[in-house]
Amino acid sequence: MSESTPQHCPGFQDFKTLKSFICKCPECGKEKEIFSDEFDKPHKCGGCGKDIDFNQCRLDGST
Repeated sequence: MSESTPQHCPGFQDFKTLKSFICKCPECGKEKEIFSDEFDKPHKCGGCGKDIDFNQCRLDGST
């Protein structure tokens, strides 16, 4: 057995600090989960197809 065999998925450390945000569509109110590494990508609502407004996001688990 090799001593260098990883004990977890390669790249795991890159995802340890990801935050999950819940974003509400400004048009229909449907919620979508977006991770912190995805903020630089455009997101569309799964309900109505409109662009998600990141001002409507909140950290998952917060009230």
